Amino acid sequence: MLKILALTILFNCLVFFGQAQTPQQIGSKTAKDGFKNEDAMRDKFNAWQTDDDAKKWLEIMGFKLSQISSVFAEKPHGYKADVEVKITLKAKTETNPPVFKEGISIKLVSSLTGFNQIDKRRLATYVRMWKIPPAVAEALKKFVGETLPNKASREANRMFLNELDKETQTKVIEFFTENKFQIVSDLLKGDGEFFAPWLFVVQKESVINRWKLVKIDDAIKFFSEGKVELTARGNLRIGRITMQRKGGDNGRETAKQLQFKMNPAELFDVK
Repeated sequence: MLKILALTILFNCLVFFGQAQTPQQIGSKTAKDGFKNEDAMRDKFNAWQTDDDAKKWLEIMGFKLSQISSVFAEKPHGYKADVEVKITLKAKTETNPPVFKEGISIKLVSSLTGFNQIDKRRLATYVRMWKIPPAVAEALKKFVGETLPNKASREANRMFLNELDKETQTKVIEFFTENKFQIVSDLLKGDGEFFAPWLFVVQKESVINRWKLVKIDDAIKFFSEGKVELTARGNLRIGRITMQRKGGDNGRETAKQLQFKMNPAELFDVK
């Protein structure tokens, strides 16, 4: 009897540890869940005539259902938009019907208190984009670890912003305060031709059960609200967005990227 019990416990342990996931596997699953949402939204738009959610989304975008001739949605690659929707309206002549394209950026929410990465790049890219002055750029190099600390720090390979001298901290805060709206706009909307004019936030478990579709300009205004300040951990809070060093990656160069995060679920409470 004891032998059978021992074998049973051993078998259950093997099953348990066999199902354990590494952080990489968990990250991969999160990404795949996100793609499923993009697929779901694309498919719902393509079935707009019978899909109640798609009908609501089209109305929020300002289209009258009775005036729509056709809807075609797809997933573009390399743009801010996760789904692009082409809406063709009815016209008196079929030779030149009005056609509108709407790009939608999708943010998956698995926790109402969690954060969603919205952008990460090498520091040099942001320096060019935002014309960051040399003094602030040098401070950020220490922050991400491109320049090693010149005094004692909580980490040997980089400095936190609240470990810099007060004058430098002030310069960092002043730059991001003066350019806050443009920075948030670039992070959410993109700085190129193929931006997404809509932001879609969805809380998803087994099915889409809570969503919010807003104009990207309204989202930019919302996430820009609040002052620029250092956090207790030594990162930077830009309105409702947090800037931090990416880290991880087993210490590879990609760990030195700047990363921007926000909590998309905050939009659920916006009227």
